[in-house]
Amino acid sequence: MARFSCDFRWLLLVAAVAFIFIQMRLFATQSKYADRLAAAVEAENYCTRQTRLYIDQISMQQGQIVALKDEKKRRDEETVHLRALVRDLERKGLQRLNEKLEVPVAAVVVMACNRADYLERTVNSILKYHGSVASKYPLFVSQDGPDSKVKSKALSYDQITYMQHLDYEAIRTERPGELIAYYKIARHYKWALDKLFYKHNFSKVVILEDDMEIAPDFFEYFEAAAGLLDRDRSIMAVSSWNDNGQKQFVHDPYVLYRSDFFPGLGWMLSKETWDELSPKWPKAYWDDWLRLKENHKGRQFIRPEVCRTYNFGEHGSSLGQFFSQYLAPIKLNDVNVKWKSMDLSYLVEDNYLEYFASLVKKAKPIHGADAVVKANGVDGDVRIKYSDQPEFESIARQFGIFEEWKTRLPVEQTQPKLDPSDS
Repeated sequence: MARFSCDFRWLLLVAAVAFIFIQMRLFATQSKYADRLAAAVEAENYCTRQTRLYIDQISMQQGQIVALKDEKKRRDEETVHLRALVRDLERKGLQRLNEKLEVPVAAVVVMACNRADYLERTVNSILKYHGSVASKYPLFVSQDGPDSKVKSKALSYDQITYMQHLDYEAIRTERPGELIAYYKIARHYKWALDKLFYKHNFSKVVILEDDMEIAPDFFEYFEAAAGLLDRDRSIMAVSSWNDNGQKQFVHDPYVLYRSDFFPGLGWMLSKETWDELSPKWPKAYWDDWLRLKENHKGRQFIRPEVCRTYNFGEHGSSLGQFFSQYLAPIKLNDVNVKWKSMDLSYLVEDNYLEYFASLVKKAKPIHGADAVVKANGVDGDVRIKYSDQPEFESIARQFGIFEEWKTRLPVEQTQPKLDPSDS
């Protein structure tokens, strides 16, 4: 019996050892599979991350594909327009310009956009006086945008070379609330002037807008003024416009002035000056930019007492601002002045200093209130002194002239670098 009990204990010991061994093997197996499971989970997570990365890359590439398709569509549209433009230019026979034996005085370009009726009125006014000077003033219309009516109208004139500016680049204004139109206009001006000066190689360009009529002596005026522009580097440009050229303020169609203020609205520019301006041309408000001292650099502008252009553009980018008060009453010169027979040497800088000083000296000074009443009682020129902008604006309101003050100057400033307190 005792021996049987001993054998039983040995069997239990063997069973225990076997059990422990089996448990250890099970633990080892479980650990092995746990490691494999962890590795499998990590591999799955890695695959998931890679899949998401590939999906993101595919989405990005799809976006790029869409953008490239849009770009291709845009370029295809540009190509269609350009091909049509080339055909139109060939049909118009641009080569005729190079066949002229007479060197042009200046190209004349009408800047247009989407007002076909205005363009027709402007071109008809130009053609009324253009026939006898056509070789001196090659005529262009530069259209900004694809308006089909404007294009068709411009191409209907055999005397005109048509240019089209197609700009699909998005415009971002620099300040909230600004009109995009002023940015488009600045881009169009730079494009057109670059074309005329650098592609067609004109030495001068006269810039008109599609809402202007011209005077009978418009072309002879600019031909005479071109000589001044060539020999006097203190003249930056020549304008046909006087902001205060309303009927009640002007009377002498033979008088010209030098002005510190750029009038615009029918003006002539030389290639030498454009070489300077083109690389730094502004994004918008080009005319105000041109009036800045750092751009005109003390140079002045020739302008007439009586306007050689009339602006009828009540509807446009400026939304008719000041039209009824200041633009509608402008007097368009109706005297056919023979400018080429006139002596304009008084407008050369050194001569003008003496000439204008003499005018100011002879003018009767007016002081105090009721300037209008006092001026009406004087037979001849008067001189009114102001010391600052508010005082100038008060005087301007009395007379009904432009009160606007830009770049530290009144809208019309005719002084040849004299005391800025005399007007």
